[in-house]
Amino acid sequence: MKIAVITGASAGIGREFVYAVDREFQLDEIWVVARRAERLEELKDKCRTLLRPVVLDLADLSSLDTYQQLLEREKPEIHLLINAAGCGVFGPFAEKDLQKQLSSATLNSLALTGMCHVSLPYMKAGDSIVNMGSNSAWQPVPYQTVYGASKSYVLNFSRALGRELRPKKIHVMCVCPGWIKTEFQQVAHHDEYIRYVDRWYGPDEVAEQAMKDLKKKKTVSILGHPVRRQVRLVKFLPVKLVMDTWCRQQGFE
Repeated sequence: MKIAVITGASAGIGREFVYAVDREFQLDEIWVVARRAERLEELKDKCRTLLRPVVLDLADLSSLDTYQQLLEREKPEIHLLINAAGCGVFGPFAEKDLQKQLSSATLNSLALTGMCHVSLPYMKAGDSIVNMGSNSAWQPVPYQTVYGASKSYVLNFSRALGRELRPKKIHVMCVCPGWIKTEFQQVAHHDEYIRYVDRWYGPDEVAEQAMKDLKKKKTVSILGHPVRRQVRLVKFLPVKLVMDTWCRQQGFE
């Protein structure tokens, strides 16, 4: 049985990845992973591929044991693993709830790491891993302190893992978009702290670009020329200047 596994599938970019994979790949099943069972059930009538809802809260790392047991029982080939689950907390680090920030770091970084590790024994040459990073991965981001740091981890982890897996011909790509309009922004309290956004993109655009870049075996997928220019620019600017510019744009001290 050849499958795709997509986390964060109940909303936003994860949901758009489900639609994109359903269009682009011939698979026996797509395993859709998220906390909200009813959201996953809603996807069934919108895809031609058979969907298997896998209800897990990946912010609880013990859920990885449940996922591993499912793989051991079904023994599929994971042709495509997409780690799209994630969350963030915007605002001053010292003032924000500790548990929410730890949950963000766990979900964005540790759960993603665990999903890769548990899935790899079920992957072979020609299969792929897609990890959800962010434009925030390229520099420290004050007032998104934990989120930006966790996405930097995802970017570097993906690059290093991709190099390790090259001899096995398993491809790894990190998706690093700019500002995406999803319910993530509401949960992260975006509007309370972010005053300047150069451009919004849609989650469907991110998934579509990622599918194109995956076919080209790119290691990083970036949607939009403005975002690509920004990524190039911050590589050459002093980190202090980049952070100061960001803070001025958002009206922080």
